[in-house]
Amino acid sequence: MGKVLDKIYETGLVSIIRGIYETKITQTVKALLDGGIKVLEITFDTPGAAGMIEKIKKEFGNEITIGAGTVLDPETARTAILSGADFILSPSLNTKVIEICSRYGKLAVPGVLTPTEMVNALEAGAQIIKLFPARIFGPAYIKDIKGPLKQVDIMAVGGISLENAGEFIKSGAMSLGIGSELVNTRLVDNENYDVITRNASLFIEKVKTARV
Repeated sequence: MGKVLDKIYETGLVSIIRGIYETKITQTVKALLDGGIKVLEITFDTPGAAGMIEKIKKEFGNEITIGAGTVLDPETARTAILSGADFILSPSLNTKVIEICSRYGKLAVPGVLTPTEMVNALEAGAQIIKLFPARIFGPAYIKDIKGPLKQVDIMAVGGISLENAGEFIKSGAMSLGIGSELVNTRLVDNENYDVITRNASLFIEKVKTARV
């Protein structure tokens, strides 16, 4: 689990892939890699998500750290883990999902919003939490949370853009989950992989600059 957490921090970004066709996944991942993003998430509301994870692990190996997203229950978490997912992300806090991740030695990233949920997630065994939706309270909320809860590693997800990515990092987020601002069905369907690569490099630069 520690190595995966290190990878998430190292890149500072998780590309959230949702709703694309399995035939497009290889080129999409290559475009992200070319832009410097080595951590991604395939949401399990995407048809064929388990097969995509298997395909990516086979084709890219250790080049990519891959998570399964939108995991709502332990059964789905187990399916994702057996497909090769390195970590499991949820939009909500389900302690049973954290429990099964611990059983298989995988990192769980539960979705939370309030300080109470964050503490409950830590007590259940989470090493990092997903602040979702981050857009609701903005970067200042993370700074306030990190006052009394300095030990909480936060991945900010929901409404992250090139305009605000740096502020979320400066406010204390250890990483950012980027969805349609980075990969969306329009870009993929039109095979605009160069745009995905360019956007990825721009987000990477935002994180680097903010950390400095």
